[in-house]
Amino acid sequence: MHNKNGKITIMTICMVVGIMLAIQFKTSSTYDVSYRGTRSDEMAYKISTISKERDAYSKEVVDLRQKLTNLENGSGEAIADLQSELKKANVSAGLTPIEGPGIIVTINDSPKLVRLDVDVNNYLVHDYDIQSIVNEMRASGAEAISVNEQRITAMSEIRCAGTTILVNQNRITPPFVIKATGDPKNLDTGLSMPGGILDRLTGFLQIKLERAEKIEIAAYNGVLKLNYSYPISTK
Repeated sequence: MHNKNGKITIMTICMVVGIMLAIQFKTSSTYDVSYRGTRSDEMAYKISTISKERDAYSKEVVDLRQKLTNLENGSGEAIADLQSELKKANVSAGLTPIEGPGIIVTINDSPKLVRLDVDVNNYLVHDYDIQSIVNEMRASGAEAISVNEQRITAMSEIRCAGTTILVNQNRITPPFVIKATGDPKNLDTGLSMPGGILDRLTGFLQIKLERAEKIEIAAYNGVLKLNYSYPISTK
């Protein structure tokens, strides 16, 4: 029974990695449009990065197949394999604090005095501004993201709540500090490209982008609970 359950776990992990690989390819296919007009050296760097990520995912699939073989053969390495995959899953789900290189974007309301005939909302940070920055970070290869120390997960929300913004059901106020771990150059290029999100917001809001060799991102501290969704039985 334990052997069967372990085999199901490994097969599930293989499927997840396959889905991640498919999503990665889908995301990379949008670079042609998104980066039209950027410098050729930036495009070359993007292509090189995508190729490395593809190779890394291919290696991950090979490793998972080997682990599945270990389990089928009753190898003593099977338990260690499962523990390793559990650790990776916790990191991917945002349940483990992490550190690494990346970028930090600080965004704040404009201090300018706005004329009466100008819409003041253009000079305030909105939930969709933060969401757009987070989406661009993800598209540029961010491995972990936080907003005002709130870890962004697949279950996180970023939405307006009166004069504040809700993230993980917590009210946050400006300035908004958005951290992302990953390749600093790749993340910087994605956010700073002409016509990109930061380019559109510059002139309206206070924005600061900086690269960092070491960024610490806390673990998600909320409750992960599914009330209406259940795993599909493999029987």
